[in-house]
Amino acid sequence: MKPTLRQRLRYHFDNLMSGGTPAMILMLFVLSLTVVIIAGAVIALTGISQEGGGRIPFGEAVWESLMRTLDPGTMGQDTGHGFRAVMLFVTLGGIFIVSALIGVLNNAIQGQIERLRKGRSRVLETNHTVILGWSHQIFTILNELMIANENQPHARLVVLADMDKVQMEDAIRERVKVRGRTRPICRKGSPLDPNDLEIVSPHTAKSIIVLPPETSDPDADVIKTVMAITNSPNRRPQPYNIVTQIRKAENLDILRIVGERDHLQIVFTEEIIARVMAQTSRQSGLSVVYTELLNFGGDEIYFKNETELTGKTYGEALLMYEDSSLLGLRKADGALFINPPMDTTIERGDRVIAISEDDDTLQLSAYATSLDASRSQIPVNEQVICSSRTPQKSPPEKCLILGWNRSGAIIVRELDRYVPKGSLLTIVADIYGIEKQLKAHGVKLVNQKLDVREGDTADRSLLDSLRVHEYNHVIVLAYSTLEPQQADAKTLVTLLHLRDIAGRGATPFSIVSEMLDLRNRELAEVTQVDDFIVSDHLISLMLAQFSENPELYNVFKDIFDPEGAEIYLKPIGDYVAAGTPVNFYTVVEAARRRGETAIGYRILSEAKDAARAYGIHTNPPKSREVVFSPADKVIVLAEE
Repeated sequence: MKPTLRQRLRYHFDNLMSGGTPAMILMLFVLSLTVVIIAGAVIALTGISQEGGGRIPFGEAVWESLMRTLDPGTMGQDTGHGFRAVMLFVTLGGIFIVSALIGVLNNAIQGQIERLRKGRSRVLETNHTVILGWSHQIFTILNELMIANENQPHARLVVLADMDKVQMEDAIRERVKVRGRTRPICRKGSPLDPNDLEIVSPHTAKSIIVLPPETSDPDADVIKTVMAITNSPNRRPQPYNIVTQIRKAENLDILRIVGERDHLQIVFTEEIIARVMAQTSRQSGLSVVYTELLNFGGDEIYFKNETELTGKTYGEALLMYEDSSLLGLRKADGALFINPPMDTTIERGDRVIAISEDDDTLQLSAYATSLDASRSQIPVNEQVICSSRTPQKSPPEKCLILGWNRSGAIIVRELDRYVPKGSLLTIVADIYGIEKQLKAHGVKLVNQKLDVREGDTADRSLLDSLRVHEYNHVIVLAYSTLEPQQADAKTLVTLLHLRDIAGRGATPFSIVSEMLDLRNRELAEVTQVDDFIVSDHLISLMLAQFSENPELYNVFKDIFDPEGAEIYLKPIGDYVAAGTPVNFYTVVEAARRRGETAIGYRILSEAKDAARAYGIHTNPPKSREVVFSPADKVIVLAEE
């Protein structure tokens, strides 16, 4: 069927309108020009003019028409019936055209503002940090990166998430403190979409942090996001520095294959938290030590090529820094050694790994630069150093786990590595099938006997029936089946009951609790628990550290590995005499003689004081004297 003229005109009009704002402005311009020319031609050809006026030329008539199109008030001075009639037609057409033009421009401006609000413009930055995804972890990461880049003149932190740009900016403004000239930039888009990834310029970024979404299966999204980065057709030839976290062990190898061409650093969340929980349950204050090492607020870990130490041993180098504490060595071939043997020789090209306030404070002390090999001037008090004691065999322990989550099976496995043979582990949780979960994870206990019970861990009568005061250690886990706030609320109730039980019992027991939201830690301090582990906060600190310094990944991987040197808090009496002023040089020397690296100490009298980092002092000045009590601890890196 042949289309009608009306259908043809409507079809062409629709095509014109689909051209957007420029096409509509062009159409209004042509329409306005047509009206003005027609009016000018009528006036010029017919000789119509105002009263008492002569014939108007075509050009002047067009100009008169144009003025009345743009300004309707001009018509008020017109005279003559014919002239007025023509100008009335022009003025009415002008009102329509100008009104339509204003509407088109207004819509165009509003549309542009809306596009800017959505954050879809491309980020033109280089050497910036890209954060892909959005979760409650982002605030810790941004705060840490703000501190890390405080002295940088043009640092930029670019966030890409599938949520409203203004909402992201408002949330960041409320919970992140802007420092120095570092600025966060938010863009709306899906981290899974390769086209959206181009918005944040990942190919010019110094590092990329991939955050898992708060869904039931976040690993799949993490893997797909990493694939979108590494397999981009616009990828750069240099390797990307990508930092992310994974939940399930079976996905680790898959993710490593995806990022085999790049520097991909994967934090296995459940294993890290499980090891920290297991170790901290037996060593109060350990979680604070990890937090101190991982955050940017205090001292940090640095690498340095110290040529003046070439030819000296690691044991000698331990005493050659006043304001820094050695952790280990990175050999010239890249091999990493945390707490290596004390007679390990430092060779040319080796780098020391040390805790220091800043990279420029990692300097040899005056003692080191003025000494020969005798070290006779280092202020070590030989009289207070205790001789190495033969470790006594520990008796069997009783440990109680209240609550359950995804890390539970790994915690059980890790605990079995530390406790003496014949120990008892009791698990109580409002969850069915815990023994099946342990079996599915391949957990086989060697040193512990397992007792699993079902029950509400916030029920006081149940806690009383467990005779909690007979246990050595209590671990309270946050339920992963609940929302974070609900899980923390249940944990708080359980901790309050435990505090009351501990206050009444004759035998004190240590309590370690997991919290999901850092803001709830302040509320939980009223329960006077020995240690709080805010799991996501700790993982967020690691992600921020690794994004700024990729070399730290292997350092913490070694520290968290149970097969290598780990951090321990050991009795001060095993190293130096209590009750006597002693400097940290002497403590370091006492630990050195035991094949250990001392990095700090814990003062028990400050254990409940948050302002003093709960008594944890990492990397103290070595010449400062301290009077230790018998209950204080030395923080060391040791094999066991």
